Amino acid sequence: MPMEFNRKSKVTTGIPTASLPDIVFLLLIFFMVTTVFKEFTGLQVKLPTAKQIEKLPGKRDVAYLWADAAGRISIDDKLVQISEIADIMYKKRADRLHPLKVVSMKIDAKVKMGLVTDIQQELRKADALNVNYSAKPAS
Repeated sequence: MPMEFNRKSKVTTGIPTASLPDIVFLLLIFFMVTTVFKEFTGLQVKLPTAKQIEKLPGKRDVAYLWADAAGRISIDDKLVQISEIADIMYKKRADRLHPLKVVSMKIDAKVKMGLVTDIQQELRKADALNVNYSAKPAS
């Protein structure tokens, strides 16, 4: 009579997942440490004060325009001439993925009104009429 051998356990092959949480945690920390969030610095301006201030609903699709006391103009961290503003803003408005919704102007309190008027005229040429004037709260 032949003797039959019964296996007590089945051998299965698979990928060990015991260290998976450790790997995921290390990847999460790596991406948190290496990610850089872009924040526009612009020109050094001393904003005028205002009694009542409202915050923008979001920073998405906003173009930041700075003008300092020396008359320099910066759009999204790039120095530009007044004649370039209309073209830049028109291109931002025509962007299909992120069309421009608001132009946030951060203008130094000592800037001459003539420069502000010239900037406004260029924004009109680009049909960028939704403008926000930044100010700091009055103390």
